[in-house]
Amino acid sequence: MKKVYLSMSSDIIHNGHIKIIAKASQLGELTVAVLTDEAVARYKRYPMIPFEERVQIIGSIKGVADVVEQTTIDYTENLLKYKPDIVVHGDDWKQGFQQPIREKVIETLKTYGGELVEFPYTQEENLIAIEKTARKILSMPEKRRPRLRELLRHKGCLSIMEAHNGLTGLIVEDTQVQTNGEIKQFDGMWVSSLCDSTAKGKPDIELVDTTSRLKTIQEIMEVTTKPIILDGDTGGLVEHLQFFVKTLERIGVSAIIIEDKVGLKKNSLFGTEVEQVQAPICDFAEKIRISKASLSTTDFMIIARIESLILEQGMEDALERAFAYVEAGADGIMIHSRQKTPDEIMEFISSFRAKDKQTPIVIVPTTFNSVTESEWSDMGVNIIIYANQLIRSAFPAMKRTAETILKNNRCMEADEACMPIKEILTLIPEAE
Repeated sequence: MKKVYLSMSSDIIHNGHIKIIAKASQLGELTVAVLTDEAVARYKRYPMIPFEERVQIIGSIKGVADVVEQTTIDYTENLLKYKPDIVVHGDDWKQGFQQPIREKVIETLKTYGGELVEFPYTQEENLIAIEKTARKILSMPEKRRPRLRELLRHKGCLSIMEAHNGLTGLIVEDTQVQTNGEIKQFDGMWVSSLCDSTAKGKPDIELVDTTSRLKTIQEIMEVTTKPIILDGDTGGLVEHLQFFVKTLERIGVSAIIIEDKVGLKKNSLFGTEVEQVQAPICDFAEKIRISKASLSTTDFMIIARIESLILEQGMEDALERAFAYVEAGADGIMIHSRQKTPDEIMEFISSFRAKDKQTPIVIVPTTFNSVTESEWSDMGVNIIIYANQLIRSAFPAMKRTAETILKNNRCMEADEACMPIKEILTLIPEAE
């Protein structure tokens, strides 16, 4: 019998899957390659069903002789490993982002005489309803909260973009770029105190209270599914923080990042230009311990942000604090710098990773922004936060539009800088 190869994400098994499996099995002995969670997350939403369960489901379907793992949406590695006589796929990949993947499959099959068989792809109406249901499920607290840890296990280095209201949440949720047969998208959202305060026209000094912060989070959660990391500033009094993290955990936030400073919060990028005081190591470590002890699950992450480099306290102080905070139970370390070069951040990463290979490292490359995500990943960074770019780009655009209207005494000239109303409306989910 000929060897037949079919690759599937198989997140939600539907009639279309059953049909193509039946057709493929008629061509020979069928091996189905199930895409890993990481591979699925790279080109669509995060799968609802874990890889191991999807393997079991596919293996139980009539006509499937074997199930194997496919770690990328690029078939090349598996085709050269298993050398199937026939690769089966729907004809929908002749256009769109998967077209380069199809071309590589054809080239690889030619190297050993394999064949590509494509069946007509039919988009059934019920699949749209299934996808909407999947998004609803992924938005639930018990599904959203653990996803940051899951993504860290599967992807290694995550790309997180700031969101400060429902609209920016939708932008982070839905923005995608097609490149080399893959879809690049953000892995989650950063709810920044700076952006939240700025959007409300208030200074970034922890003036916006927790009730208002929670309202912003709820606005974002209502229209998105991706994990949320909250900028917790200093965390305030530990007696308050332990209740706040319980609330965040309950509503489905994945993590909070708290910085080791005391007193009136000032933005870190001011550095030593304004008076800022770091907390004693023992006090901040105790804040971490108490907050961790108040949690009900192991899903929620408390990440310690170290301000030593910002306040010019030196590398030794930064590393001492990092190891002390990890020992106290911190689920990750965020190291920050206001230098325009990444040198001191790289030095910290190298020194920290020499002793600790596991604890996630978080960076916010606002000023030291020349290094690519893949380069940071190679150094050992796990989470990259783009902390304020959306609000920084929105403000000058809105200001220019306002000035254009004032200058011309009408709004016609401003239209070329504005998105059409119909396009705006398509961004907003319709009520069901």
